Amino acid sequence: MSNITIITSEKNWIEDTAITQLKGVAALPGVVRTVGLPDLHAGKSPVGAVVVTKGVIYPHIIGGDIGCGMGLYSTGVECRKFKLERWVTKLNNIRELSDIQTVNPYEEPSPIYDLGTIGGGNHFAEFQVVEKVYDQETCAMLELDESQVMLLLHSGSRSYGQRILNEYKDCHGLAAGSEAMQSYLADHDQALLWAARNREIVVNKLLGYLGYTSQIQKLIDCQHNFIEQKGDVYIHRKGAVSAELGPVIIPGSRGSLTYIVKPAGNTEVSAFSLSHGAGRKWARSLCKSRIRNKYDRDTIRQTKLKSRVVCHDTDLLFQEAPEAYKNIDTVIASLLQFGLIHVVATLRPVLTYKG
Repeated sequence: MSNITIITSEKNWIEDTAITQLKGVAALPGVVRTVGLPDLHAGKSPVGAVVVTKGVIYPHIIGGDIGCGMGLYSTGVECRKFKLERWVTKLNNIRELSDIQTVNPYEEPSPIYDLGTIGGGNHFAEFQVVEKVYDQETCAMLELDESQVMLLLHSGSRSYGQRILNEYKDCHGLAAGSEAMQSYLADHDQALLWAARNREIVVNKLLGYLGYTSQIQKLIDCQHNFIEQKGDVYIHRKGAVSAELGPVIIPGSRGSLTYIVKPAGNTEVSAFSLSHGAGRKWARSLCKSRIRNKYDRDTIRQTKLKSRVVCHDTDLLFQEAPEAYKNIDTVIASLLQFGLIHVVATLRPVLTYKG
């Protein structure tokens, strides 16, 4: 189809099911362009995809986790003072973040729902350290301090966004200018705000529980699931970030590096969007049967990078194992090949918390 672009390379694997899903979306009325990024994989709608429409929007493409995204924070904790075993022990004492009371710091009314929680699936909080700096100037602009522990948080609007989708999920599309579209976009924008606030609350809550609260600084926050109006078109990003808001975070799995990149000058080819991560390689239902003989209850909680994982859900540990994800280096190489990014720095995980 002439309105489909796929950003990939010879070494980057993309499953046929994801491409079929992308073609299905491309055939919807009003779709003028679709882009599959290197992390493209199948979901309820294709993930790692950008869909540009005119005269209509499609809430089901974005899905229920409106505003899902990632925030990178400087913790104020010096790497030399980081005590891995102490933090592992303390985090193992809570099953999930809802065990810690949430304080909503915002004055205006805000839906509580699951405020102050990370969520399941591929959501996580991960403590990381700087592995390598490639662009010192941009790191300085971001105030990325190599001597400090970083915290990368992946979370979204939780049940708030899902409730919004439930009101519009039967729609085949909302016409531009219609009351239904205006109502959805107003709710959508509130979910974006809620998701960003939730990430900040989770970070403060988690570090406060560990005993560190005074030096937290947000360096980057980028959304993955949202609709943006650009001129007379609407850009639907499902598992994709904007390439027009400065540096972004592209993580791999809990067993691989995270990349900080800045957009290069060729992002029109990707509908002004970049990848949001490595992208899944295996369906969650297949993971445990494929690798259960490789790990025991202890080794599944460690990675080849010598980082540790705290998670009380054994099934989730297997579903989110590094093997379930594509090679992040290959995804980054594909983006570089298309002239879409410059690499700023890489970060290495030291402790991943899921719950």
